[in-house]
Amino acid sequence: MSANPARRAFLALFLGAAAIAVPAQAETVQVTIDRLAYAPAEIEAKVGDEIEWINRDALVHTATVQGGAEVLLPAKKSGRLVLQEPGSFDYICRYHPNMKGHLIVRP
Repeated sequence: MSANPARRAFLALFLGAAAIAVPAQAETVQVTIDRLAYAPAEIEAKVGDEIEWINRDALVHTATVQGGAEVLLPAKKSGRLVLQEPGSFDYICRYHPNMKGHLIVRP
């Protein structure tokens, strides 16, 4: 069974995150999690940028593409992801699926 192209691209973002060099012009985009919500819920970034999810809740959360990879976000901690592929991705918290976010990655 072949995976959805968007899911494959998002998975590639996660799997390759540890192996790339971030260019000098890369930025860090912060997303705060507070009261079971991502803020901002929709973000735009470019390949090479890093997303940092900052969990201010007392609960564990994730940034998860349904059927794909995820970033685990322990309570009162943060998690990061370096973006490697362009695309448009919806994500949720696996534990709280009413939490929804959208990420647009430009080349």
